[in-house]
Amino acid sequence: MKKILIVEDERALQKNIKELLTRHSYTPVTASTRSEAMYYVLNDRDIALFLLDVWLPDGDGFELCEQIRRRSLSPIIFLTACDDEESVVKGLHLGGDDYIAKPFRTAELISRIQANLRRQESLHAVRFLCSESLKLDLLQGVAFKNGNELPLGIMEYRLLLILMQNAGRILKRETLMEQLWEVSGKFAEDNTLSVHMSRLRKKAGPEYIETIRGFGYRFTKPVTERLL
Repeated sequence: MKKILIVEDERALQKNIKELLTRHSYTPVTASTRSEAMYYVLNDRDIALFLLDVWLPDGDGFELCEQIRRRSLSPIIFLTACDDEESVVKGLHLGGDDYIAKPFRTAELISRIQANLRRQESLHAVRFLCSESLKLDLLQGVAFKNGNELPLGIMEYRLLLILMQNAGRILKRETLMEQLWEVSGKFAEDNTLSVHMSRLRKKAGPEYIETIRGFGYRFTKPVTERLL
């Protein structure tokens, strides 16, 4: 059974979510503070998904999200009453995968969890994506060029992954933004994609990514899949 970490300081809600996940055959573990959650982040590599409250007694979920993303690519879903656009954008830009405002329906929560886990599992059907000197390790969530690890941020890695999965195809900017942030592209600042793309091209090499002015981008080299 997949293990899910619930980071929620409201004890009654924490208990209700734990019981809900148990009924749906997940293995929930809980934390009420940022420091308690960090124990699992640092010591438990089996966490398949994180449910994060934004406001915690000793910090916030945004800080915790950053710490998780330095160590894991498991999906992160924010559970919070702060559903203003600024908070949504901040959480997703820091590496969050989804955002559910309180109060929420239990069926919606389970549906979002299942959808995010399915997306994560689809990445692991193939272990590596390779294109000339570039290689993506989908299991570890890292990229290499000429055998050396590329220092990619989480959004840069995701962007490279999407491009390589669609090698040869022109991807619209709107399509990339929707896939990157899992929400409508209107939540992202207008130049955010351009900034991430510019950084990615410098690190991976401009020869791999073509800019189609006024339309989008294309990964120009052939990509092969490898299981081992």
